[in-house]
Amino acid sequence: MKSTTNINKMSHWADETAARIIFEKGEKELYICASGITPSGSVHIGNFREIISVELVAQALRDMGKNVRFIYSWDDYDVFRKVPVNMPKQEELEKYLRFPITMVPDPWERDSNYARHNEADVENTLPKVGIIPEYIYQAECYRTSRYAQGIRRALERRTGLKEILDKYRDKEHKIQGEWWPVSVFCEKCSRDETEIESWDGGWGLSYRCRNCGNAEKLDIKTAKGIKLSWRIDWPMRWEYEKVDFEPAGKDHHSHGGSFDTAKHVCKDVYDWDAPVTFRYDFIGTKGLPGKMSSSSGNVITLDHVLNVYTPEVTRYLFAGTRPNAEFTISFDLDVIKIYEDYDRTERIAWKMENAKDEAAYQKERRIYELSQVSIDGKTPDIESRTRPHQIPFRHLCNLIQIADGDIDKAFADLTANDKEIKTEQIPPLKTRAQCAKYWVENCAPEDFRFKLKGESHTETHRTLGSRHGEEESGSRSLSDTEKNAVRILRDDVIFRIEEFADDKTCSSAIYAAAEKAGVDGKILFAAAYQALIGKEQGPRLANFLRSINKNRLLGILKDY
Repeated sequence: MKSTTNINKMSHWADETAARIIFEKGEKELYICASGITPSGSVHIGNFREIISVELVAQALRDMGKNVRFIYSWDDYDVFRKVPVNMPKQEELEKYLRFPITMVPDPWERDSNYARHNEADVENTLPKVGIIPEYIYQAECYRTSRYAQGIRRALERRTGLKEILDKYRDKEHKIQGEWWPVSVFCEKCSRDETEIESWDGGWGLSYRCRNCGNAEKLDIKTAKGIKLSWRIDWPMRWEYEKVDFEPAGKDHHSHGGSFDTAKHVCKDVYDWDAPVTFRYDFIGTKGLPGKMSSSSGNVITLDHVLNVYTPEVTRYLFAGTRPNAEFTISFDLDVIKIYEDYDRTERIAWKMENAKDEAAYQKERRIYELSQVSIDGKTPDIESRTRPHQIPFRHLCNLIQIADGDIDKAFADLTANDKEIKTEQIPPLKTRAQCAKYWVENCAPEDFRFKLKGESHTETHRTLGSRHGEEESGSRSLSDTEKNAVRILRDDVIFRIEEFADDKTCSSAIYAAAEKAGVDGKILFAAAYQALIGKEQGPRLANFLRSINKNRLLGILKDY
């Protein structure tokens, strides 16, 4: 009996998918959601899209009261076909081409093998964003003959399998000659450069190795090196694990592509209905610092993203975008806009800001809920949490630069000036501050960065270079008119900075100082930035002045 859950009432794509799974697979005691990848190199952020898509759907199912098993398969019994360009010890790794990747040594000498190194990197990072799947290691499954029955079924149905595969191929690419649905890693040399010679119709499979000449007959029930070809391996595991849901990239979902083939194989050969699925699109990146450039062979991983985006904002990037929509993860100035978008969603979810209507509120709240890191796989109850204290990302970047990169100092100044911040609100703010610090130092454009000058840093000092012994970029001498404007700014605004309750009243005082000095406001602004940071431009001046310790400001400007 299939569920009649009304998909149209769902407020998020993950909820829609969860309802569809229940509708198509019926009411079950346990729903299996699956994902997986070959750890043949660093797992990049595009691969993470599949992982978090499954996580969000699993979370939606749990929110509906369903029991869910999220399995993640490491296809670590695949062949090591080529050496990624970003790997060390290239020549050493080339010696292991055509081996199973679990038999390739770890070039960093950290883990037991090459595959395990890439697996561990992901497994250690995913909990940071609240994702803890059950890992399945295919090398272990094959080498313990867990799939022996599935292998024999493929051999028994190999004629039908060949017809299924050829159905989705054009004439030029149809299978020619004798074909086997399995390959063998040689028991002697470990390479897959083997030929199947015969199958006895039962559990015996004979092969010969083209590389070392070894020839033998294997018992499928105990052999360690027999493996199904991947278009058959995939649907075989759907049946073996009883998978109800697994998404795939748009390349696999192309008409007549691997998913179409697997779906057919799953039903006709393994007597199991293929899982519910959807297509997810590619992810682009922009604004990368040099050390993360794809041209150097480096890939962008989840760890790279978490350097710039907090776990919640990282989840928000995916929860707030439908899987079939392509989008770009930015590391440039767009980072500020993304944080602003997240903060707005947070304010709406907490009803600190009104949505345009109830539907908009429900949508933003659900995106926000799914963006939060959960420890039990269910959507956190936001009402039971401490209301977050928002500090805009841009402002945090300024505060950290004012504090010369010292986050603890920045927060000491912040909490001294902002009595509304509660102790329990500080840890997430510090996580955001770590991201802000990394972004400023590694990704932000040069004109966004600044460093406050030391005390008494006047024209005479500047001609001798900065306190670091180098001329500051953009620094120039001030005219007498500009010096006078800075002096009036110091005496009329900074000396009584604590009197200004907000940026607006402070800004009015700044313009009054410009008028008193007989200069245009733009001239005073440029002169102030030159006096404070040696640049023509900087953060919004009123907020900037109110964010800096008054005595520090007066120390910098005391000789004007």
